[in-house]
Parts: sequence; structure tokens; C-alpha cells
Amino acid sequence: MINAFLSKYKTSQLVAVSALLVSLSFSTHAYQADMSEPLVQAPSTSAASAVTTPNIVSAKKVALDGLSNPRSFVILQYHHVSTETPRSTSVSPQELEQHMAYLAEYHTVISLEAAINGLTSKIPFPERAVVITFDDGYKNILENGHPILTKYGFEYTIFINPAQIGILGSQLSWNEVKQMSKEGVTFANHTLDHLHLLDRYPQESKANWLARIKQNINLAEGSLSQQLGYSKKWLAYPYGEFDVDIKAMLKDMGYIGFGQHSGGVGELSNMQSLPRYPAAGRFASLDTLLTKINSLAMPVTQVIPHRYVMAIGDVIGEIRVDVLLDDISFNRIACYFGGDSLPITKTEKGFSIDIDSPFYAGRTRVNCTAPSVRQSGRFYWYSIPFFTPQENGRYLN
Repeated sequence: MINAFLSKYKTSQLVAVSALLVSLSFSTHAYQADMSEPLVQAPSTSAASAVTTPNIVSAKKVALDGLSNPRSFVILQYHHVSTETPRSTSVSPQELEQHMAYLAEYHTVISLEAAINGLTSKIPFPERAVVITFDDGYKNILENGHPILTKYGFEYTIFINPAQIGILGSQLSWNEVKQMSKEGVTFANHTLDHLHLLDRYPQESKANWLARIKQNINLAEGSLSQQLGYSKKWLAYPYGEFDVDIKAMLKDMGYIGFGQHSGGVGELSNMQSLPRYPAAGRFASLDTLLTKINSLAMPVTQVIPHRYVMAIGDVIGEIRVDVLLDDISFNRIACYFGGDSLPITKTEKGFSIDIDSPFYAGRTRVNCTAPSVRQSGRFYWYSIPFFTPQENGRYLN
């Protein structure tokens, strides 16, 4: 049982509280964010029979495995694996070991390529599938994380900034990247130099801005192709920031985009803004991470208004979320923004929420969850991210 697993690792018992809000707000000299997460009832039954290692699933094997929920999987996002780096973006080696041990026992870890192939070709996913990703090519991933992931036989992807590889002391070298690639690690695009994609130069036109960031992305992809011999055309947005214009450009370029907002991934997910669950810092506790790992992609068909960029003091008002409710009880949908529970109104095609709080500089999001009617202990999860620049138009790190 999952609780027995946690007890074995000397963690506290799961908190079974429905719609209890856990809110994290923090700031540094250059960073401010509100990361409000609803804590929902954790799964009450074991996920699946224990999985023996190596627990690697190739794109071809995905179609052959037995399934319990063929339409959804979860992507985890890590940065540092260290006790000496900023806590907000770090897991300790001990925490990562605990996460991987849990995944090996209760889930099936699949490669990002297998997951994307499943989405684009409608191939079903294995039972409780999970994808592992890292952002930024930190050397501590190799030193502290790679041995753990290798031990469990897990494939994973690192999104890197080619202009920083071998240049910054904290970053991997190209020789290390190539060696890890030979050992099964996939590397993908995180832009050339980790720029804020939403930042515009003074007097820069929309066309020139999009052309500039398009060139940056293509240069990074070209460097990856030259160094590694392959081009995935997967882009993890730095700071998780994007807007409708960037998504449209990325689609035209043939790229798949990954954010830092939360939620499961499913057949209705937008391929230019796939969600990933941050699993570091305050979110590293397995007590609360379990619910996210076991979550389902909420089948959202449309969000109106569909915007991500706000200005300081803006009030967005009503947001309409069209969603398939065949496995969702409307009365148990819960949505949160900035630490506050939002009123929910039923609509013809789903529900609406009303946000009357003004936006402040930084990154915020609305999180909505709802328990599955047919899959006891599992929750649908959907997140809408918002990005607000400072008064000078620049975005916070």
C-alpha cells in the first residue's frame, strides 16, 4: 500500500483533506510568484502491482501494455538535484531517490518520446504513466540525479540552453551531455540562453519580437542537432512563460511546447503548452506529490477568454471553461487563485469562474481539480497560467 511505502521512508501519513489549500508565495531580489495548489484527497488504494526494474517503456512498447486509463499521463519537472542550490528549484538526492522508488513500485515511467508519440498517434498509454524531465543542464543532475535514475532504469529528458553548456561552471560540458545521451538521456531545447520569451526590446514591433525569439529557438535546436545528431523540436519555455502568439509561432515551426503549470496530459491537451508538475522545493514532499502523480488530465475543450499575459492591476473577471463532464461530478469541482477559493457556476458546456482580484507582477495560475467518478481516489487537474510584467515591461526571473 502507498501509506506503507511512505512509512518505510519515515514520512508522515497522507493527509486526506478534500479541497484544502496549500499556498506558497515567495520572493527573492528578482523573483516573485504565487504558487497556490489545492491539496485534494490522496489515493486510497494502491496504484498498480509492483513494477520491476528496469522500468523503461519505448514508443513501440506503449501500444502493447495493459491499460487502466489510456488517455492520460503526468510529466514531472525538476531542476537541481542538490542540497546546496536554491531550495525552490531543488530536490535533495534523498528526495529524488524516494520519488523514483515510489514510481518504480506503483507507476510506469515512459520516455517523453513515447508519451508524445502516444498523443500524436492516439496510441494508449500504460497504466499510471509518468514522464521525468529536468530544466537547465546543471552538473548536479549528472553527479547526483543520473546515478539514481540509471539505477531504476528510467529514461528522462533534460531541456538545456546550448549557449551555456560548457561555459558556466554549474552547467554540464558538451562531452558530459554526449556521454549521458549515449546512456539513454534525451536532450531538448530550452532556448539558446534562457531568455524571457515574453520580454520585448524598447520600441520592438510584434513582428520583430517574434522573429527574434524564433531565431533564438532555431539556433538552439541547430546546436543540439550539431552536437548530438538529432533534433526533437521540443521546447520547454524558460520560466514557463508563453502567450497565444508564441504558441501559434511554435505550432507553425513544428515544435511541441512544455510549460511549468500543473495538470495531467491527455488527448485534449494543447501540444504547444503541455503542463508539467514542479516536483522541487515545497512541492518535493511525497505526501502531497502523490495526488499530482496520480492525477488525470481534465478534458477541457475550450477556455474563454484565452489569454495569458496581464498587466499590473488588471482584473480578468469571468473565465469560461468548457469541459467534458462524463466522469466529473460538477458539485465537486474546486478552483483556486492566489490563495482564494473561486465561486463556480455551471454552464451549458462546463463551468465558469470569476476572478475579481487584481494581478501583480510575477507568475500566477488558476488551479482546478475534480474527483473522478469512476476511478476512486484520482483527481482531474487543470491549470491556467498568467504572466504579468513589472511596470517597466520586464518579466521577473
